[in-house]
Amino acid sequence: MYLNKSFQMEDKNGLMLVFFTAIISGFSIYVSSIGVKEFDSSIFTFLKNAAVAIFLFAIIAGFKNFTDLKKLERKQWAQLVLIGLIGGSIPFLLFFQGLKMTSGATSGFIHKTLFIYATIFAIVFLKEKPAKGIFIGAILLLIGNYLLIRPDFKFAQGHLLVFAAVLFWAAENTYAKYVLKNFSGTVVAFGRMFFGSIFILIFLIIAGKISLLSNLTLTHAKWVFLSSIFLLLYVLTFYNGLKQIKVTTATGILALGSPITTLLAWIFSNKQPTLNDSIGMLLIVAGIISIVWMSSILKYVSNFFGAKEYGRH
Repeated sequence: MYLNKSFQMEDKNGLMLVFFTAIISGFSIYVSSIGVKEFDSSIFTFLKNAAVAIFLFAIIAGFKNFTDLKKLERKQWAQLVLIGLIGGSIPFLLFFQGLKMTSGATSGFIHKTLFIYATIFAIVFLKEKPAKGIFIGAILLLIGNYLLIRPDFKFAQGHLLVFAAVLFWAAENTYAKYVLKNFSGTVVAFGRMFFGSIFILIFLIIAGKISLLSNLTLTHAKWVFLSSIFLLLYVLTFYNGLKQIKVTTATGILALGSPITTLLAWIFSNKQPTLNDSIGMLLIVAGIISIVWMSSILKYVSNFFGAKEYGRH
């Protein structure tokens, strides 16, 4: 009974949507890590984002929700433009450029610390009150990701770019939560991908990379389509879920994507997990449980033993 009460503070549907996002993220990262090898990273990012923007526009049109866009005021359009800038363009460009310059392991670990900065931003700017298990969960997630990724911590300039990208995404998640009070999750997702695509297109023109679009092949198109489907599902579930739950909870749940990506790599490479890998995945799962349900578990235990003590008297 008490475990079910955990959903009184945060919507059950929102939690399920973000759990689905984490699963999608695990598959998406694995697929994109293979597909991006066929492209210039900024071209790949632009094509994915643009494709998702088109898909989202089609969804809005298909459900006859044009009125949601027509009713937007200038200030609201500006909010969507800002989300596209700080979430759908700048961090993507920084992140992939950083990956080119550094080791993937350390960059991956830096990316997995996003929930820490999102939590800080949410507490400071949104006045969120994190769940009681957030600090225990944060420690478990950090240790788990460290064991799973095993970064070398030989920091280079590229790591600063990755770190900057992570800060942008954490800020965008926090700001998106704020604007979701007046938007549907689908409209926010559309703004992120549409305006993000425009900003990346401007970058491609300035950087002289726009001509690379003429070199695309059918193989490139297949990777873009596959990756964009995962990204579409990601933004649809995440922003509609974020509308209903805390930033701290949502970004913590997303950490579940890391062991899923690792499991896929093991399956397709026939690699056997080490003891550290297994412990790391268990700690990540335990960390997510702590962030989402720890306060309810503690309440359940307290009431359970309280009831037993009362029965003795």
